[in-house]
Amino acid sequence: VQLQASGGGLVQAGASLRLSCAASGRTFMLGWFRQAPGKEREFLASIRSSDGTTDYAQSVKGRFTLSRDDAQNMIDLQMNSLKPEDTATYYCNAHYYGLDLWGKGTQVTVSS
Repeated sequence: VQLQASGGGLVQAGASLRLSCAASGRTFMLGWFRQAPGKEREFLASIRSSDGTTDYAQSVKGRFTLSRDDAQNMIDLQMNSLKPEDTATYYCNAHYYGLDLWGKGTQVTVSS
């Protein structure tokens, strides 16, 4: 299974962005992480393929919303009220038969 992420960009604080991740096949779970320069990779949100259960990091709960399109094996991360501290490289992640799969990162930059 391969993951293709898209949707990053440069926005001002308070703006919104939507990231998309397309998986080439069905996975057990899809989600998003991010990594800012000099920091560890951070979990943001995930959705379980079997029942659509979502999980969010406290840092983004209420601002970020994860949705899925089962037919397309895609997930979207709607990011609202973006802050400069949201600036990072965002990575799509999938759980697939015990493996952690990663897509190429997409850059999100939020200017103040």
